[in-house]
Order: sequence, then C-alpha cells, then structure tokens
Amino acid sequence: MIKRLFSVTLAAFFTVNVQAAFTFTPKENNKVGLYLGGQIWQSVASGFFGEKNTLIDFNLKKEQQNNFFVAFVHPYSLLPNARISITTIDTKGEITSTQAFNFGDGTFTIGDNVNASFNVSYVDYTLYYGLFNNRLFSFDLGLTARDFNGDVTVTRPKRLAEANCYDDLPETVCGESTDTDTPTGKIKTDEVLPMLYAATNISLPLTNLSVFAQGDFSFVDDHSISDYQVGLSYDLNDSRVVDFNVTLGYRVVKIAFEDLNNLYTDLDFKGVFVGVITHF
Repeated sequence: MIKRLFSVTLAAFFTVNVQAAFTFTPKENNKVGLYLGGQIWQSVASGFFGEKNTLIDFNLKKEQQNNFFVAFVHPYSLLPNARISITTIDTKGEITSTQAFNFGDGTFTIGDNVNASFNVSYVDYTLYYGLFNNRLFSFDLGLTARDFNGDVTVTRPKRLAEANCYDDLPETVCGESTDTDTPTGKIKTDEVLPMLYAATNISLPLTNLSVFAQGDFSFVDDHSISDYQVGLSYDLNDSRVVDFNVTLGYRVVKIAFEDLNNLYTDLDFKGVFVGVITHF
C-alpha cells in the first residue's frame, strides 16, 4: 500500500513540476555538477521505544553519527536532479527494569538489568527540482524514498543463579553456580517510506557565508518521520573547477514508528554537526 501511494504521488509530483519548470526555473549555469559531502553529527537521544503499551525510556546515550551524500545536478529543466544520502543512527542505553515487558522474542521481569541497542541506518533516494536557482538564492523541492535498515535489540546480560546448598554434617556443602539464560529481543527496522524533500540556500552579501536549511518529512499515516537541519556554509574555495565548503549547523531527527514489525517508537535525535561539501 505504501509503495503504491508513493508511486502515485511521485507521478503527480513530476507532472506538476514539469509544467512549473517552464515558468520559474532560472538556471545558474549550463553545466553538469556533482556534489559530494559528509557530516559528523553529535546527537543527543531522548524518548521511548518498545512494543505496544510498553514504551520504555532506556536512557539512551549521546553518540556521534555520520552522514554522507552525493548529488547530481544538470541544466535540463524537464528532468529532476538526483541525490543519495546515507545516515547512521546508533545509540545504546541501560536501565533496571521497573516493569515486566516483552520485546521481540525476549521476556523481561522487574529488577532486570536491561541493555538496549538502537542500530539503524537509512539511505535516502531523492529526486528533486530546482524551482529557483541563482548565486544568491535557491529553493529545491522533491520526493525521497527513505530505505530504513537495521535493528533494535533489548537484552539482559547473563547472571549467576544461586548455588544449591545442602547440609552434609559437620558442614554445609554448596554446588557450583551456573549461568542462567540470556533473554534477547530483536526487531528489524527494514521499511521504505515516502517523504517530501525541501532545501534552500541564501547567500549573505559581501561574504563567503550562506545560510541553508534542508528537510525530509513523511506523509503517510502509519509512521511520523522528520529529518531537518539548519546551518551556515563557508566557501573556502570557489573556482571554475571545484568549490569547497565547510558547514556548521544543527540537525533534528524524529522517528515515530507505529507498529513497524510490532515496534513502536517516539524518539528524538538532536545535535550540532560539522561537515564539508565539494562541488565539481
């Protein structure tokens, strides 16, 4: 159902934007361009995840994340530009359970020391049009297919069972302690979601600085996902052959899965990033 909805929306989007391309798409130049970039993102995680009616705050830790992208742009107004981006979101947490709960195939009881691992990455396949594009201002609009991959795991470390003791006068004898089982629950996050893509860039006069904003937002009822960032870009080198920019900004990713393989989440990842962008 989601794939069918995405296909219909994609077709409608292209129909509208092919018409718009004739009207207000000034192109900055007539050459093909390739953008390569990456970010190091220090994200602070907060929120809950679990199965239905048992969402738990696992006290997730602040972790460093990575993002890489490549974009292909061209001067042909009828055809969309293309962008592929890869993002990792990995974090861990540890709590002492205050309630009994199930996760995946694992069952956990009150008082268990529980470790949680959120290891998720996603690849964004984006087709977009540059509705405005000149040296002072640009605005892009498109559609993204976000391909999630990874898993969420909850486990309890092994613990020693109490040794069995019996009286063997004149002393008490205890047998060797043994390890109990290790309950582990894992849920895969494989899913493809359609998202709306928008980006803008505003150059500041008489400087090498520009302000940029970019975001992807889901538009299906099952899940609520948003991923947006704002920042500053500084042009270190601007030539006919290659441009090189450094970026500094703030990024927010919100992931609210609603019954994704019985996984429910209400998670935020926020933090400062630094990055580089090269334009050939």
